[in-house]
Amino acid sequence: MILHSPYPPPSISTFKPNTLFSSNRTEFSKPTTKILNRNAKHGQESSNSSPKRDESDDRQRESILPDYFRGPRLRCCCGRRGLIGAIGTTTLLSIPPSNASPSLPDPKAMLKAIHPPRPDWYEELYASALDTGMKSYEAEVAGYKSQLFANVRGKAETVLEIGIGAGPNLKYYAGDKSGVRIVGIDPNRKMEKYAQAAALNVGLPPADFKFIHAVAESLPLRDASVDAVVGTLVLCSVKDVNMALKEVMRVLKPGGLYFFLEHVAAKDGTVTRFVQGVLDPLQQTVSDGCHLTRTTGNYISEAGFSNVDLKNVFVSNAYFLSPHVYGIACK
Repeated sequence: MILHSPYPPPSISTFKPNTLFSSNRTEFSKPTTKILNRNAKHGQESSNSSPKRDESDDRQRESILPDYFRGPRLRCCCGRRGLIGAIGTTTLLSIPPSNASPSLPDPKAMLKAIHPPRPDWYEELYASALDTGMKSYEAEVAGYKSQLFANVRGKAETVLEIGIGAGPNLKYYAGDKSGVRIVGIDPNRKMEKYAQAAALNVGLPPADFKFIHAVAESLPLRDASVDAVVGTLVLCSVKDVNMALKEVMRVLKPGGLYFFLEHVAAKDGTVTRFVQGVLDPLQQTVSDGCHLTRTTGNYISEAGFSNVDLKNVFVSNAYFLSPHVYGIACK
């Protein structure tokens, strides 16, 4: 039961979302042949320059990915690099450092820095608790997930799920006839066996599922390599929300979609918001860094997506976690 929700209970047959959820907006674009810049804030334009990349970072990312995420390295064929190199050699002119794109951080180093290894018993206990202790919550949000992930099934060939956990979302968009290939990211290595079991239970061929031990702030995937990114109840526990969302933008293909469902801070001045503030430090300790007071919806809205369709709902069986946002963001 949803309490005091400004939106009617979800129904797959009656749901009429705005244009971002419509079928003509959920077709994923084909892989681009242009090299995408990592961060447009550096003022670089891929059409006018060829920023220097640390190829060792790309090789490291490709080495841990399934074959279907690998591909030939795209290189400039216009001769601009050769011309600039010749000028630099013959005239001793160098390219200004500001034109060089910073190398991407090492995903393994970032994992160690952001999510230091926990004791095996703790990670196993937490993974087992998520696998068995979220059934009532999952039952209540099933309608929202069904309408949300209906836009993934059959329309995306490659999907990245950040914070995949025990894999509760796989049944909504994966299966033996879905034709989707999935990479699941999670910082808890003990989640792998639960996620793999969930993939098998929905009929996903083992060759179409890959679990990678990593954090959302440093995704071990190439730029513009996935059609869709899925994330539910994950941005509450990342160390840096903005960095995680930048990584989501980086790995999405142009026109790719980010599907999200997150618990968020309640409205200021409410009893729920007061309780969240009191319990937040304890929640971070016992729930692997989960924050109760994050305004995650604002982070997503301000992340630089071309369009964000975000809705607010209340989940009744999770009192101080009851305020939620869910929706789709388009790159």
